[in-house]
Amino acid sequence: MQIEVLKSKLHRITVTEANLHYVGSITIDEDLMDVANLIENEKVTIVNVSNGERLDTYVIKGERGSGKIGINGPAAHRCKVGDIVIVMSYATMLFEEAKKFRPSVVFPDTISNKLVR
Repeated sequence: MQIEVLKSKLHRITVTEANLHYVGSITIDEDLMDVANLIENEKVTIVNVSNGERLDTYVIKGERGSGKIGINGPAAHRCKVGDIVIVMSYATMLFEEAKKFRPSVVFPDTISNKLVR
C-alpha cells in the first residue's frame, strides 16, 4: 500500500509580491527551496493564513538570498503582498517507508523570509 505524506513545508512565510499578469506559479527564494527540499516545477499547496484560501500550483526558482515569495497568475487574486502563507509539498511512498520518513519543515523569519539560524 502507498500513502501520501508531507514532504516539505515552509511555515508562515510572507508574500512579497503578487503578479496577476504572469503565467502562474509561486516564486520562492532558492535558499528556501534548498532547505525545504523543494525543486523547480514541483507541485505545492499554498495555505493562506491571512484569509483562509487554499490552492495548488508549482514552484519557480527565485533569486537566492532575496527572501522573495511571489504569487503569480490567477493565484494573485487569492494572496496579496503581506499575507502570511504556508507552502507544502507531498510525496507518495510505501506505508512502512512513510512511518520512518521525516519531512523538511522550515520556520523562516516571517518578516524577511530569511532563514533563522
